[in-house]
Amino acid sequence: MIQHMGEEPIALDASALGDYWPGIQLYYPPVKYAPSLGIYEDMEQAANRMVKHAHFTNAHTLIFDLEDGCRQKEMSRTLLRQELPKLRKVNERVTIAIRANSFRTDEYEEDMKLVRDMDEYIDVVMLAKAGESYGAAEVRDLSSFLISINPHITIQPIIEHPKSLKIAPDLMQYDTVKHVVFGIHDFSKALGIHITPEHWIEELFYFINQMIFEARIAGKGVIGGVETLIGSNIMPDKFVEPHDVRRWLDLHGDNESRVVYKHACQEAAMGLTGKQVIHPGHIHLCKTAYTPSPTEINKKVAILKAAIEADALLGGAIKFDGEMLDPPMFGKALQTLLRAHALRALKTSDMEFALHVLQLMPAQVVRQNWPYGILL
Repeated sequence: MIQHMGEEPIALDASALGDYWPGIQLYYPPVKYAPSLGIYEDMEQAANRMVKHAHFTNAHTLIFDLEDGCRQKEMSRTLLRQELPKLRKVNERVTIAIRANSFRTDEYEEDMKLVRDMDEYIDVVMLAKAGESYGAAEVRDLSSFLISINPHITIQPIIEHPKSLKIAPDLMQYDTVKHVVFGIHDFSKALGIHITPEHWIEELFYFINQMIFEARIAGKGVIGGVETLIGSNIMPDKFVEPHDVRRWLDLHGDNESRVVYKHACQEAAMGLTGKQVIHPGHIHLCKTAYTPSPTEINKKVAILKAAIEADALLGGAIKFDGEMLDPPMFGKALQTLLRAHALRALKTSDMEFALHVLQLMPAQVVRQNWPYGILL
């Protein structure tokens, strides 16, 4: 139980930690251009591709892009009406996101008809160019619409312009918004910054930190930039420990994979809650960067157990593996466990232990360590 000052204790379970994070998001074109044929797919070809690839994706989230990356918009919406129920039946774990067109455009209105009709199969609406035309009223209006049809659908505003970043706190104020997306390519275009696929984090570092700062205050997550690099080598799923990943990259990885992994590690270190890719081969690579490894989880559990045994969790210090650790370090250890849980990678026994640690902490300390749940 966790008790707020002057309030009844709160029963704590995993649901109190908030929803699962967006994690690694794969852009999936509903109807795709076929370079080998020089034409777009027809409905049958697009449906077959979805069965072959989308049904068994290992991404946390599938983004069905109806905006910039979609030329055949009406045909794509027709395909999604037909195929989303089949996808949900086969893959219950994957988050389904619709990237909608800009607010109040004709295509946006058609997108909302799709969302209304298929609401039970859609988890997230990503709003392109959020706030650029009508400010925070765009998210307010979309929130009202989604609550009226299905309150479980959340919004991920895409920050693609400096004026959207300027009003980021206003865009994040709604309960329907759990995470925001940094649209690095449109954002850099609006600023006249020519970013490169290899160094865009350094080139946009100031603005990324601005967004993280505002999101942390609001208790929201930030989804990192989409990688445009396309490599040829795919790392097998059996590699999960950082040293194994680095060895594979050294021996078998291409330059594109090394760059994408480096970026994913940087974003994870900054506390981002998701990342976007366009190449399926980069999904597992980014997962390993974002998700604490089994070895890291075991170490953090050991640290927290030592802190509890020494009665130092809330005050005091311990010596662990040659280091002096105190409550801020214990908080970071707990964050690692909660991060693994948010990315669906924490086994039940470790989740139960993390909840036990949370129950030993005052509510204010929990809020400091984890701003995403109901304890805000």
